[in-house]
Amino acid sequence: MQLLDLTLATPEENLALDEALLIQAEEQESPCEVLRIWEPDQPLVVIGRASKIDEEVDTEVCRERNVPVLRRASGGAAVVTGPGCLMYAVVLSYELRPQLAALDVCHQFVMGRIQRTLAKEVPEIGFQGTCDLTLEGRKFSGNSLRCKRRSLIYHGTLLYDFDLKLIHQLLRTPPRMPDYRQERSHESFVTNVPIARETIRERLVEAWPTNGEMTDWPKDLTDRLVAEKYIKNEWTSMR
Repeated sequence: MQLLDLTLATPEENLALDEALLIQAEEQESPCEVLRIWEPDQPLVVIGRASKIDEEVDTEVCRERNVPVLRRASGGAAVVTGPGCLMYAVVLSYELRPQLAALDVCHQFVMGRIQRTLAKEVPEIGFQGTCDLTLEGRKFSGNSLRCKRRSLIYHGTLLYDFDLKLIHQLLRTPPRMPDYRQERSHESFVTNVPIARETIRERLVEAWPTNGEMTDWPKDLTDRLVAEKYIKNEWTSMR
């Protein structure tokens, strides 16, 4: 597995790079696995591949505050990210890990690894719902995945010093909730995990041991995905 610790200049580029890493892995002759770590420098709303934007996002408030709303290539519901929210992505190979073809096994495998390594800092960290990490029943990490024939990408958020008010201000009540949420509002459901950013980064690298930095990340493909998809209103606003 290679390490790519890289935040690009724009939100569109950052979302496109995750998808480009999956496409590149899919097209390689031999298995290619990557751990990517990045962090936005401005607030950003990211909706899931099948999300209905008006159901999940207060688009008027986002426009007023100049907060970009973008659609990612993976599933799940809308999230708010930005400074104080570390983002990660792991691209995994079915050839190396055939058991991950079962989605429940995949969720347990990825989130279990991250939970165990972060619990070395905060033992009370739990794994609830389909793929949430929680602290005292409050969520600090939401995650999603996209599967292709030979590879998958599993990526998510890790809130550590985030302005939590933004979540309530920019998102509507989600159309689907895990049972453990018990219909709580965003304010009473989401929290920051009390672990420093650099420590979270170290624990992610511990959870996903790497054998060096990735130097051949797919820049041209990322640029093409930005131009053909991520800056297009048709992609973000599709119903």
